Amino acid sequence: MDVSQQDQYIVIELGTEKYALKISEVYEIIKMQKITAVPNSKAFLEGVTNIRGKIVPIVSLRKRFRLGETSVVHKTRIVVVNHHGEMIGIVVDGVNRVLKFSDIQPSAEIVSGVDSSYFQGIGQSEEGLIGILNLEHVLAG
Repeated sequence: MDVSQQDQYIVIELGTEKYALKISEVYEIIKMQKITAVPNSKAFLEGVTNIRGKIVPIVSLRKRFRLGETSVVHKTRIVVVNHHGEMIGIVVDGVNRVLKFSDIQPSAEIVSGVDSSYFQGIGQSEEGLIGILNLEHVLAG
């Protein structure tokens, strides 16, 4: 898969693992804030929060990937993405930086024990290989 010069990615962290989101999919990155639980919701839905007067659903990427919960720390962030015209927050352990990949390959069957349908591909950078998330599958119920 060829990489366009315009394709920039935000590298996010879950524990020691790094993943990437297309920068064009990211609306903003905010510090962790109070989340109100929603009863009888999907297991990976943390709840909802109010971002500048708009109620936004918040998804835990750790729960989605079945990685187990950790406590919120100063690096914990909510990455707000625009998914089909709706804002959705994704809780991550940290946001690393913005980068461009020198090469992107199709994802393997299993990446770090996580279902490969969650990935668009694997990007190569000076930090090593990083899984590029496919929001369509990550956010699907």
